Amino acid sequence: MAHNQEPLDKTPVIKFNGQDFNSLWDRCLSRGLPFEDETFPAETSSIGLKLLQGKNLSRLRWMQPKDILKGKSEPHFILEGASRFDIQQGKAGDCWFLATLGSLTQNPQHLQKILMDQSFSHQYAGIFRFRFWQCGQWVEVVVDDRLPVLDKEYLFVYPRNNNQEFWPCLLEKAYAKFHGSYANLHYGFLPDALVDLMGGVVTSIDLHFPSDLVTMVKTAAKAGSLMACATLAKPTGEARRMENGLVSQHAYTVTGAERIQYGRSWEDLIRLWNPWGNTEWRGRWSDGSLEWQKTHDQQKRLLYENKEDGEFWMSCQDFQDNFSCLFVCNQFPVSLNQGNMPHKIWSQMMFKNRATPGNTTGLPRDTQYIFSVPEGMESNNVIISVNVRLQNLKAKDKFPLSFKVFKVDPQFQPFWKRLPPTFFSQFRNAIEGIAFKTKSNLTKYFSLSTGTYVVVTSAHSEAVEFLLRIFLKMPDGDRNLGSNFNLTAPKASLLENGSQESIFHRYAQQGLNMDATQLQSLLNQEFLKGTPGDTFSLDECRSVVALMDLKVNGQLDQEEFARLWGRLVHCQSVFQNTQDRSGVFLSLDLWKVIKRTDFLAGTSISSELLDLMTLRYSDNSGRVSFPSLVCLLLRLEAMAKTFRNLSRDGKRLYLTEMEWMNLVMYN
Repeated sequence: MAHNQEPLDKTPVIKFNGQDFNSLWDRCLSRGLPFEDETFPAETSSIGLKLLQGKNLSRLRWMQPKDILKGKSEPHFILEGASRFDIQQGKAGDCWFLATLGSLTQNPQHLQKILMDQSFSHQYAGIFRFRFWQCGQWVEVVVDDRLPVLDKEYLFVYPRNNNQEFWPCLLEKAYAKFHGSYANLHYGFLPDALVDLMGGVVTSIDLHFPSDLVTMVKTAAKAGSLMACATLAKPTGEARRMENGLVSQHAYTVTGAERIQYGRSWEDLIRLWNPWGNTEWRGRWSDGSLEWQKTHDQQKRLLYENKEDGEFWMSCQDFQDNFSCLFVCNQFPVSLNQGNMPHKIWSQMMFKNRATPGNTTGLPRDTQYIFSVPEGMESNNVIISVNVRLQNLKAKDKFPLSFKVFKVDPQFQPFWKRLPPTFFSQFRNAIEGIAFKTKSNLTKYFSLSTGTYVVVTSAHSEAVEFLLRIFLKMPDGDRNLGSNFNLTAPKASLLENGSQESIFHRYAQQGLNMDATQLQSLLNQEFLKGTPGDTFSLDECRSVVALMDLKVNGQLDQEEFARLWGRLVHCQSVFQNTQDRSGVFLSLDLWKVIKRTDFLAGTSISSELLDLMTLRYSDNSGRVSFPSLVCLLLRLEAMAKTFRNLSRDGKRLYLTEMEWMNLVMYN
């Protein structure tokens, strides 16, 4: 297995069960023994008894892929690329997870973040790792490669490509460990898997209302969204194959949609994939159907293939008649009805917290979140999503948290972040929204008029960790749709002390101090507009707080914030003046920025270090985002000041190339 340096990912990664992959990998190689995971042992407890009922457990074995293949062929992690056709569901009812995984294979860049570079050949030690998203952070789960086999058959996901390709089996095992056992994957919710694998927000599409499904699916696919759907449930509550070939109460991946010519008219089609790897639709437009034989559309040879691989076409009308829901997951909500790209019309506020059971009113004052709705966007303009830590939940638990939304009257708005108890009177009604709730996610959609609102959360029985995200639809004028990245021009009022002070109090905790989460909301709301990847991440904001926090208390007071604000305004000006004609800031111009930055006066760096900074702070296309630039310049300033104080004459810097590299690249 490749033993590479950790990727320079801006999102912090949590080690599940405290297991460090590199340490475990090194230990196994030095001992010459394959990894055996004691935290998810090769025992029936890791499977769950409800999946083993009626089985002869004396025949249950946990075997490594090389032993299963018995030398007939070599195991591979990925063979000729990862595809949905590598997946075949086993005995667990985890179609909700595998359908999501099938969709993820259509987004190779995001799939790579979860799978990483792994193999059975290079320095193999029987250990693999995968990442899942939870409460705003990626969690890395380590597993060994022993798989449960009963009577020489795989209990769970089957490896495809002549039983040689094992990435789906190992990823399923990691997800089972993440949930506690394979049995805990037996029946679940599509939105939970979508969020776990994407880290985004789920949009639920009502199939009972007429809509242009082809445009919707194409728009979502172009945005890199994950898409999955589910058939209607039968009164028995069990998944069964029906006469039309579909499976009741079963999840499918949405893999495409097209409008093709049929006779003298046009037909809207949608393409689905069954995680079983077989068992397909038998109705109109199915494999071998009369419709495909009669159509002469030029796209036919590109779209149609008669194979028993679980993938099939059906008409959009049949899809709406037989399926209960369509879920789309993206980093930002997808406005499918207008064909708009999701990130161009939504902004996000994110809060991570811990809720405790409420007081007699059920509305604890320490969990209030204020937001404002801009003018001109009063239809389906707010989405609020709560994600709770999976480890807080038990198998049969109900969702442990609730939230209510209230409009803040003008007389209460001066309180900003903390509303007094008098606001929550028994006569005040919460605003109702359209909601869907799963095991670990609660999302509500609202149509709110212009004004200020407060979200109040409360735990039902036990304390629970959660992530609250508020998505606000923004007027078209607040987003530049032409260039890859643009900053809001700094209004004159933003540069005045009075406005700066009011902004600080609007976001600061009790108006006194500001932590990294609040700073993130402030920066993304007040400074930026652009694609989601260009917003300040929570990890970046933690770095900024650490660099500007002179009192070393993990927060910024008003004086420290004022100092940061001045630097942000300067960074913004330099950034805008250095962009090329398309509005993109390139890493080639980093030396110009350093030279033009007032608070870096007297600091010079070599071309070698500049090359290293380019690798650290730019993307694959050589583009530098504004948040990356801010982190770089603030870090350079802090390091320069530190070593100027320690230099021989207090005037110039005497740092070796290695010292600069370590400070700027890895601190």
